[in-house]
Amino acid sequence: MTTTRPDGDQGSSNGRLVGVFALQGDVREHVHVLEALGAQTRLVRRPADLEGLDGIVLPGGESSVMDRLARIMALKDALAAALRAGLPAYGTCAGLIMLADGIQNPAPGQGSLGVLDVTVRRNAFGAQVDSFEEDLAVPAVSADPVHAVFIRAPAVLAAGADVEVLASVPASRLSVDPAGLGLDDDARLPVAVRQGRLLATSFHPEVTGDWSFHREFLAGL
Repeated sequence: MTTTRPDGDQGSSNGRLVGVFALQGDVREHVHVLEALGAQTRLVRRPADLEGLDGIVLPGGESSVMDRLARIMALKDALAAALRAGLPAYGTCAGLIMLADGIQNPAPGQGSLGVLDVTVRRNAFGAQVDSFEEDLAVPAVSADPVHAVFIRAPAVLAAGADVEVLASVPASRLSVDPAGLGLDDDARLPVAVRQGRLLATSFHPEVTGDWSFHREFLAGL
């Protein structure tokens, strides 16, 4: 099992120092991928852990729990400020929800970091038993199809003009009638987006062995 560098280790010139939000979620999986690709990593649990980072990954997990713990640990405001100041970030699944400007169906008291100009719907494709896999065409990231795993995944229902849609799936994949969300049956929903130095996916590339999005993120640091 890979181990993260201790707090305060700024890494070497051979690898960027990437933080992984570590209060909840798929932390070890992201650390493994990032270190396998040559990055230095640091677990981020408190505001001081943000110091000196070249980027940060927000993992999949329980978005409402991640939000609550970030507030308890006084991390949320510091992280939002760092992101607004230009810290690059990659969010997967719950991490996408954390980054989003709006959540259509938040849990009671749930908020977000509000830095990515999208509105998302939690668990848009159904419960755990409705998980699915799909090969996505993402020409901006990979010449080959990207194998994506959707587990209680969110969907992007609306995106601002500055948001680049990298991949999408048919609205028929939703667990609710698309018409109830004001969507046509032939509509497509973004599941991978980029806005400036913020990258986000509805799916979990850290568990598939397809590291195209991690490589894309690291290449931009």
